[in-house]
Amino acid sequence: MLERESDHGREHGTVRVAGRQARAELRDRIAASDPGLLRLTAGLRTVAAIALALAVLALLRADVPHLVAAAMSAMVATFAIREKQPSRQAVTLALGLPVALVSVSLGALLNPHLVAGDVFFILLIFSAVYSRRFGDRGTALGLIGFQMYFLSLFVGATPPALPGLYGAIALAFLSSAVVRFALVPQKPASILDRLRRAFRARLAQLIQAQTALVDAGPDDREKALDTVRRRTAALHESAMMIQGRLEQGTADERTARLIQRRIADAEIAGERLGLLLLTARSAERADTLTLHLPGAPLPSGGPLAEPDEITARLRRDLEALRLMVLRPVAQHAGGSLSRVRNRLLGYREEENLPDAPTALQDVFRGLGEASHAVLGLRIALGGTEDESDEGPATTRSREELDAENAAISADEEAHPGEEERTGLDRPTTRAAVQVAVGSALAIVGGEFLSSHRWYWAVLTCWIVFINTASTGEILVKGYRRLLGTVLGVASGIGLAGLVGHHTWTAFALVLLFIFAMFYTAPLSYTLMSFFVTAMLGLLYTLLNSYSPAVLVLRIQETALGAACGIVAGALVLPVRTDRRTNELLVSVVSRLARVTESAVDQLSGGPPADLLDQARELDRALGDLRTSTRPLTHPITPLRARRNTVLHVVALLETCAYHARSLAATAELLPEQPSIAADPRLRGAGRRIVGNIEAIATHVTDEQSTARIETGPSIASLLKPGPLGAPRYDRVTDRVLRHLQRLDEAVAGLARTLGVPVDAPER
Repeated sequence: MLERESDHGREHGTVRVAGRQARAELRDRIAASDPGLLRLTAGLRTVAAIALALAVLALLRADVPHLVAAAMSAMVATFAIREKQPSRQAVTLALGLPVALVSVSLGALLNPHLVAGDVFFILLIFSAVYSRRFGDRGTALGLIGFQMYFLSLFVGATPPALPGLYGAIALAFLSSAVVRFALVPQKPASILDRLRRAFRARLAQLIQAQTALVDAGPDDREKALDTVRRRTAALHESAMMIQGRLEQGTADERTARLIQRRIADAEIAGERLGLLLLTARSAERADTLTLHLPGAPLPSGGPLAEPDEITARLRRDLEALRLMVLRPVAQHAGGSLSRVRNRLLGYREEENLPDAPTALQDVFRGLGEASHAVLGLRIALGGTEDESDEGPATTRSREELDAENAAISADEEAHPGEEERTGLDRPTTRAAVQVAVGSALAIVGGEFLSSHRWYWAVLTCWIVFINTASTGEILVKGYRRLLGTVLGVASGIGLAGLVGHHTWTAFALVLLFIFAMFYTAPLSYTLMSFFVTAMLGLLYTLLNSYSPAVLVLRIQETALGAACGIVAGALVLPVRTDRRTNELLVSVVSRLARVTESAVDQLSGGPPADLLDQARELDRALGDLRTSTRPLTHPITPLRARRNTVLHVVALLETCAYHARSLAATAELLPEQPSIAADPRLRGAGRRIVGNIEAIATHVTDEQSTARIETGPSIASLLKPGPLGAPRYDRVTDRVLRHLQRLDEAVAGLARTLGVPVDAPER
């Protein structure tokens, strides 16, 4: 009997452990899919604000039009404000209430007057878009003004009904404030903490994908490589999101710079490990571009092609590294994990590498460097671990990290100012003129379709201009808006028939759709449009104005609004997609030249610079370029050759950015890392790369330019034989040279793709 009880206790304990592991894995998956839980918080905050306003009005026995007005006002008051600091959010919310009341009042007063109402609406739209030049507050107030005028049209506001609407709107803004600052607060430090957890979860997912790449057979290796690509990009996205939150979420600038350094080290180490694995899976040397170009095949063969004892060891060590990443920072490592960590960090020493081909030894070196980066990340995030079981490798890594941490300066960031544009060349002015013209066309066309629902065309025209900067982006957004609307109308017809006149059932579904709308907005604009349209179908049902004809009219008005937006974008002060992408391409290439030149200069003995800041500026510019090229790389584009060229250019730039980031991270270690010594010979080796990058920028700016790129011997051959530092640290020297060599090759490939003339000097 005692044995049975003991067995039962062990089984119960096993179940508890399994349950904890399952919950932890679920939390990690959620954190990785929604970094910082920003989408979840946005959805919950909006739904809670609407629910609170509806609950109060229900107690006051308000009628349905006031319930609808309060729900829409609470939604606008919540999602319009995007500032990070709570104090600034409070000021903007307070300013937004009078703006909302004035806008609703003018809508109620001017709606009966056709010409005056339309003219004012166009002026309001122009002002709302133009106000984006004044930052987040101007954007929020302009959005509130437009949406509340639209609200007055939607509920059919009249001057006698204004007092009741004032009360509903004021209650909605108050509910939004209560939810924002009390019920679902978002403190900058908490957001940053969740983003860091998301970064660790995504890093663990990347290592898991790399392990799958080791095990992948001939039939599934391309799928495994695609997973590695996607998770590498997701890790980079998390690093960029953390970068944007460091200033508000940390106590001082030194802490922010320390976390920035450790996040960059971990990101680079994770990406480098993937590249080394690709090389080990290839009979020939794997090009770095393989990791960045979608659809690029993985060469076959290589020492990892056939499983053996070394492969099994590598698989175990990758899994151990993943567990190190996932271990909560505040949790002690324990004896077993400490021993594993000692072994992984030992791979940083040549004598601890397994007897294997060079490509596999490089993978184990990458494991050691990744473990070092993970240890630095844990220390930066405040982890306190038991040091009693530390081996020599862990002790040395900790000493190196402590020296680096002590040397990090708190110099103020220096961001180069952007060239200030004036007049119609300023993006906000151009967009305001375009959307005003498009809205005027939408009003005229919408009146022909329906004298009561014309504003749907205006709303669509407004929306397709939000966060777009070229005609191609407007076209893609209009297409997605229309597709989502068609699907939403089909669902709305069915839901309206099921709900009937069950008011609170309809409001419950409205809340569900609003949450889904905010949660899916960053992922898919089509999905967001679907949920918006389905929600509006329910609101029409509540207002007793539902009919299938109304929802079909919404499709027509949406198509008209999208068409008007596209026409305005194409004919009024147009920014062609080619022009936009060329401008951003020049920006990316210029920043690439800057960070490369600064990193090589520092590696050559020059003065220190904010290299990681420069690298992040390059990443942001590359992200803008990637966004602007989406119309050119959309699956439905008929220009397949052009699509492939654009994908190739972006992939080459991502390859260049990776090597530039790696050089910057290595160069920043110079002041405090004895394993790296400056060498003036590198300055001459890097001069050709920087000159070639500048030649590419000149050619993109002026196709008639005679600038040419120069090719020649490999970077390594430009240096005289001999180590850059002490003999025991040749591996660091080799890494710097490899990054320079790969960057030189990628820049030459970019020049050939863009048609820049090549000048090969005679030997």
